[in-house]
Amino acid sequence: MIVISDSDVEQVNKVTLSDIEREILQKKKASPVIYRYDSPEALEFELKTRSKIVKSATDLDASGVRFATFKDSQCNKRYWSRTKNGGFGLKSGVLPSDGINDIFKNGYRYAFECATAVVIILYKAVLDVIHKEAFNTYFTELFLWGWNVDSNLRLISVNNKNEAYLGDILYFENPDYLPETPEWQGENTVMLANDQYYGHGIGIETSEGIISALNSKRKPGSMTSAYLSERVLHPDFQSLQKLTVRGNPLAAQNKYSVNAIVARVGANTYIY
Repeated sequence: MIVISDSDVEQVNKVTLSDIEREILQKKKASPVIYRYDSPEALEFELKTRSKIVKSATDLDASGVRFATFKDSQCNKRYWSRTKNGGFGLKSGVLPSDGINDIFKNGYRYAFECATAVVIILYKAVLDVIHKEAFNTYFTELFLWGWNVDSNLRLISVNNKNEAYLGDILYFENPDYLPETPEWQGENTVMLANDQYYGHGIGIETSEGIISALNSKRKPGSMTSAYLSERVLHPDFQSLQKLTVRGNPLAAQNKYSVNAIVARVGANTYIY
């Protein structure tokens, strides 16, 4: 067993770590939960992907996309075909990377609800991390509709909001929403910073701001406030990292050790 100190971990990563990535790393180090990685490279991949999720969320917020229910959803017909259920199917001959990028370039042509927005944010982050060649290889039949996701975008759910990190997806529940507006029964959000979230249709707000917006959509006279639920979602970073290996998607490259098994983020990092 080789023990690597915190300072050594920083030395390995300091050249490429952004402020956001370093903030995530420091919070994971301070957590009582043990996080295990196949290699230091796997940890770096997660940090970079989380950083890209944060950037994709802020970029979507600035893109001009609008909120709409499935019934009123809209898309750029050059890249997507709108289906009867309000989803968007990628048109034949269109590269998946071009379809996703167009949403951020021509946001005024698009309108959708918050779950679809989160999935789009995740696709954009993955595209930016693994690059378009790999993205276009593995995400060939995109269909944007709520929580429908490509099989290569696996999502992991954790019920512990105290272990939420930048780039995680959190849900604000609104139990007393108006039955006439079921779209406001809750808000899917991306965690951007400490107590700062992006929710499509609400924008970038604190938890108090999102709760206030949801409370304005409650039944008249309701005293039951919206709240931040325990549910936390994030991509399966290990699975996504494997997509970056050309010619062999089932094996991730490890520049540190062929047989490295575990790296712990905490008081020390261990590689077996």
